Amino acid sequence: MTDTPGSRTPTAVDAIAEEHFAGTVRLSPLAATYFGVPGHDEDIDDLSPAGLAAVSEHRRATVSALEGAVPADAVDVVTIAAMKERLGLAEAMYDAGLEAKSLNVLASPLQTVRDTFDLMPTDTDEQWRVLAARLAKVPTALAQYAESLRFAKSSGQVSPQRQVTACVAQCERLVAPDGYFAALVASAQSHSDATVAAVRDGAASAASAYATLGEVLRDELLPAAPESDACGIDTYRLSSQYFLGAVVDLEETYHWGQEELARISADMAVVAERIRPGATVQEAIEILDADPAYRLEGTDALREWMQERADGAIASLADTHFDIPDPIRTIECRIAPTQTGGIYYTGPSDDFSRPGRMWWSVPQGVTTFGTWRELTTVHHEGVPGHHLQVAQAVYRRELLNTWRRLECWVSGHGEGWALYSERLMADLGYLDDPGNRMGWLGGQSLRAARVVIDIGVHCGFEAPAEVGGGAWTYDKAWTLLTRHAGLEESSRRFELDRYLGWPGQAPSYKIGERLWLQIRDEAAQRAGADFDLKTFHKNALDLGSIGLDVLREAVLG
Repeated sequence: MTDTPGSRTPTAVDAIAEEHFAGTVRLSPLAATYFGVPGHDEDIDDLSPAGLAAVSEHRRATVSALEGAVPADAVDVVTIAAMKERLGLAEAMYDAGLEAKSLNVLASPLQTVRDTFDLMPTDTDEQWRVLAARLAKVPTALAQYAESLRFAKSSGQVSPQRQVTACVAQCERLVAPDGYFAALVASAQSHSDATVAAVRDGAASAASAYATLGEVLRDELLPAAPESDACGIDTYRLSSQYFLGAVVDLEETYHWGQEELARISADMAVVAERIRPGATVQEAIEILDADPAYRLEGTDALREWMQERADGAIASLADTHFDIPDPIRTIECRIAPTQTGGIYYTGPSDDFSRPGRMWWSVPQGVTTFGTWRELTTVHHEGVPGHHLQVAQAVYRRELLNTWRRLECWVSGHGEGWALYSERLMADLGYLDDPGNRMGWLGGQSLRAARVVIDIGVHCGFEAPAEVGGGAWTYDKAWTLLTRHAGLEESSRRFELDRYLGWPGQAPSYKIGERLWLQIRDEAAQRAGADFDLKTFHKNALDLGSIGLDVLREAVLG
């Protein structure tokens, strides 16, 4: 078997993967836009039960084709394992009714349909025309989505009350006079009258559809929604495995999360002492917030700071700890058009004409930013985090088929790598400044708290003693999060709603980091004096985003 980069001939297994990717693009124009595949930007997925069934049939056909596939090389071995793992778990989620009922505050069709417009170019009248055509199709898409929610409801599958209520509020914000669709029309004003009219009409149709969806959620779903936030341990096992691409002992991981939280709290106390002798962690945070050396005023300054730090990381790490090909040395930092809070990354298009982008969604009214909190996040989203990870996979077309380069994404792999990247930057000395180190530890504290809250609430494990033990309640989860997450109240509320409505995803960050570290340390132990960190990084990232159990087997054998 050979898999020399640059000389590998596509195989029969690659052909199966390519056909699967082509089918995904046909069935999901939204995914096509996300992948940067042209020709589908006027359309939206069929979100009805029939549309979901068509996607399921597509997955099952691919798995069937893989059953008879013979690997030609080591790349094929990983492709077969990764596709069976991903598609098999997606089918298990579909069979459990989790796709049809999908409704939460962050990652359900309600958000996905709206989010796709952020990725569409708007430089020319023609590009705006395409965007307007897609806007006009939002009513059909959301009506189909409502049909799936009703279908799930008929079998007793409805998201919890807290998620439904929050999503009603999201619909109301989108269609407000100063909401997203009004701002979208305003941003088209410099173009032709015909273009502005098309965008205005499309935005009005889309806004009306979101208003109608909000009414469906409030009037039809909310009365049937369960009061309990917990999904139960059986559903959680499936969700956890889906987001990690690995099976973990949930009870052991729950206790490990509590131990991590205590360790991180102790480390933060040590850093607080560096900031001012005798200071508590909270006092140290107040000192940092008041320090003008860490303060930025306005979103323009924020974007410029993000760009400078991202570019600086690329220049510093290239050719030392990482191989960074030229197309990947460009990352674009932007302020997001939404105001939900948080920072996120979108990958480059297949041809790199659209670069990888780091987005900051600034909450309404927030104009002051503390860099000490956020430098670690720039490394998380940029380099060596998501940008290097995602863009490198896109770049390796001589080695990886399109499914592995563009479509396959595993949260535990991706978010675990991003946290691993933050830790690596700390280990390499880039976060030695006490403020920046406190920011990194604060982020680690949040991620460890997620593990405890998410697993504890959904699986029904006993709450930690620090919040009174016994059964978990919303108030206990809020207390734990407040003690260990240095976020504004609105951000904490959103975070907690996210954990309660998207089981298994938030812990995949910290658990994914744990598994990445275990794989690296075992590789180093096996190689001994021959271990080279740069080579480990290149070989691991060249595999693309795959389930962490598949990654372990591919790296360690």
